[in-house]
Amino acid sequence: MKFQIPNWLIVLGGVGQIFTALIYPYIRHNVFDWYNDVKLLKPLNQEIAKTYGRYIQGLNFSFGLIAILLPNDLKNGTRLAFALTTLIAAYWVGKVITQIAYYPMYQIPQKLIFKIGSYFMNFLFTLFATIYTYLAISNLI
Repeated sequence: MKFQIPNWLIVLGGVGQIFTALIYPYIRHNVFDWYNDVKLLKPLNQEIAKTYGRYIQGLNFSFGLIAILLPNDLKNGTRLAFALTTLIAAYWVGKVITQIAYYPMYQIPQKLIFKIGSYFMNFLFTLFATIYTYLAISNLI
């Protein structure tokens, strides 16, 4: 018997992805002082950095919206469901790998709220990677 991820878990993942999109500017500004660092770049590089930041927000929000509005379609076994869940899984697996490989060498501010937030965000990224990887595999089978 094939195990199905329940819709509530897909929707919860969608809400979490929208949360990451909405919290992203706060993290950049208040945790990493990102905007002051970007100001040190040449103007074109400033715009490129800001554009990629918007891409990240847009993808996180869009993936979340798709999960909330179309949970059944994400697990219906079609080629499109497989393609989309594989894309989203690759995005989040890549994010988790990046977190492990590159980000631990940087220090976040030592306030307790930021430490807790760091663990919470890493939990969310891992949850998203797990949900979508499982969905992609179940759409393939």
